[in-house]
Amino acid sequence: MRLADESVCIGPPPSSHSYLNIPAIISASEVTDSQAIHPGYGFLSENADFAEKVERSGFVFIGPRPDTIRLMGDKVSAKVAMTKAGVPCVPGSEGALPEDPKEVVRIARAVGYPVIIKAAGGGGGRGMRVVHTEAALLSAVTLTRGEAQAAFGNPTVYMEKFLTTPRHIEIQVLADEHKNAVWLGERDCSMQRRHQKIIEEAPAPGIPPRLLTRIGDRCAEACRKIGYRGAGTFEFLYQDDEFYFIEMNTRVQVEHPVTEATTGIDIVQQQIRIAAGQKLAFRQRDIVRKGHAIECRINAEDPYTFVPSPGRITSYHAPGGPGIRVDSHVYQNYVVPPYYDSMVGKVIAYGDTRNQAIARMRIALSEMVVEGIRTNIPLHLDLLIDESFVRGGTSIHYLEERLAKKKAAG
Repeated sequence: MRLADESVCIGPPPSSHSYLNIPAIISASEVTDSQAIHPGYGFLSENADFAEKVERSGFVFIGPRPDTIRLMGDKVSAKVAMTKAGVPCVPGSEGALPEDPKEVVRIARAVGYPVIIKAAGGGGGRGMRVVHTEAALLSAVTLTRGEAQAAFGNPTVYMEKFLTTPRHIEIQVLADEHKNAVWLGERDCSMQRRHQKIIEEAPAPGIPPRLLTRIGDRCAEACRKIGYRGAGTFEFLYQDDEFYFIEMNTRVQVEHPVTEATTGIDIVQQQIRIAAGQKLAFRQRDIVRKGHAIECRINAEDPYTFVPSPGRITSYHAPGGPGIRVDSHVYQNYVVPPYYDSMVGKVIAYGDTRNQAIARMRIALSEMVVEGIRTNIPLHLDLLIDESFVRGGTSIHYLEERLAKKKAAG
């Protein structure tokens, strides 16, 4: 905020009175004579009503059209659209789960246990419940519906097969208003806790290039079919050489720098160009990926109990050196507020090889100083020497299983 040419107060700390207050954001745009609004990657970034109000107020929304955000924001309609576009989906219910308990049981038997019940309007790891037995099914559906209504204002839920050892692989896409669409490679985001990503990397280690090319081309084609505009990410579970679509994020992702590092393409700049009506300046054949990049999310939290740690940063030193990028808003004496997500920075390490990127990240994090609050840097340093991570290709359940074993061992 200190570095901005102008800043406007949009309200008090509670997000419902500020970052989620649509009239306040529109007013701020009006008093600053803005032309466009970039929604970032949180709060209203995937809110179709907000995108609609931005455009109705005479501003450009830097993102997809409101109807596309609606289509892909509802997990049920997104799966239907992707199936039509030829993108493979996780086996499960065709659309929303019905109210009839007998029909729910029948669907679960057809899919096969374990299954996962998900909120159609969910996100951020919320509104999900794994069910291992038929006896637990109906109560799980009822509980997830209640949670979905409370968290997202939408009680619709659906069912998917729960994959036991999947990886989380996502495909970054860019599409303009002129039916041009490209994919910028994949990212592996499997190191996660409670469905929240902690480490991301590009490219994904150990996946055959022909499989990636096939799924990437399908994602670009899906963008053309649904008339997608802007940057977006197709998220997949990957197991036994098969990709299964789970959702699409209609915004820029926290982990976009690893794709920028390996392609040389500035994704946020492309978002702005596309919103200005420009054509993509490159074709699929022009995209060349080089090297390897890893991103560690630095959170203000205890590294092992994950209890949030807001407060004043008394000492701060960002690492540097070849291949190191730090994206952060913090500085010495900055006060981390208790009101928002605990992420205070992202460290990105790039190298010619994966091993070099890992080595550079280890050095960078060992040099990083954030005092006055607790951060998860010790957890990252621990993971960067973990044999399974160094080998590559861990599943989305790996970190939680590792933490559980550590807790059991005392």
